Amino acid sequence: MAICPEPFVDRPDSSNRKANRQLSLSINLPTANSMTRPHSDAGTYWIDRYRPSDRQCRQCRFSSPEARLTLNKNIAENLQQITCLFLDVGGVILNDGWDHHAREKACEHFKLDYAEMQERHHLCFETHEAGNMTFDEYLNHVVFHDERTFSREQFQTFMFAQSTADVEMIELITQVAARNAMKVVVISNEARSLNEHRIQKFNLDRFVDFFVTSSYVHLRKPDLEIFQLALDISHVRPDQVLYIDDTPFFVEIAGSIGIRGIHHQNFISTCQQLSELGLECSDEMRSSA
Repeated sequence: MAICPEPFVDRPDSSNRKANRQLSLSINLPTANSMTRPHSDAGTYWIDRYRPSDRQCRQCRFSSPEARLTLNKNIAENLQQITCLFLDVGGVILNDGWDHHAREKACEHFKLDYAEMQERHHLCFETHEAGNMTFDEYLNHVVFHDERTFSREQFQTFMFAQSTADVEMIELITQVAARNAMKVVVISNEARSLNEHRIQKFNLDRFVDFFVTSSYVHLRKPDLEIFQLALDISHVRPDQVLYIDDTPFFVEIAGSIGIRGIHHQNFISTCQQLSELGLECSDEMRSSA
């Protein structure tokens, strides 16, 4: 694991070195998965779990010693506080497995009336997603209310095949969680059958600790109760959580109870925002961003 030299030490000025050394020794960072060793010149400690972004390094070099100390302290405080990632699935680490694009493809493939299917889908999907309608019941209402020339198994296979993974985002989340000893909790609005298929197909449980899924808990975002339930299950406070979702309104709702959030738009922007909080991924992923 690479170690980044402390960028906030102003070597020519011994008084600044002393101030940095005192600050570095006074910060109690979490010890899990961290490595510290004394700097041979300045006497400060290099912290393996904290590696500042290039933007932060540039900001430090061209600001006053006081500003550098403040930034150092702020990022260290972020590392102390954030112990858990709340994460959406569709639109963040996977695609939206059964969105209007997938339904349109299904209608084209199976020669269905798209307008009729859309109407029926919207009338019952929230109930299905909240776990109050089984997958078979959903198919009965949306697809098999008339006789069809194809089977349920054929339709389900096609439906599930529409799910794809964002490999870069999965690797990013996996690395950030591992390097910073963080819990990962999924909070998603998703029907049970589709959710279980996606967990198994993409091995999501290899890096996710808990799944707070609407069809399991009978709550849907933006209901605040689903976020509160996730906090209770994870045994964390709101200020210890960072939430990543591609829907700005859900980020806003979570923020109303003190959960910091990132509006996910793409891999690059999310990687940069994680870096600004001091939550670093590998050198390779940072350079690709």
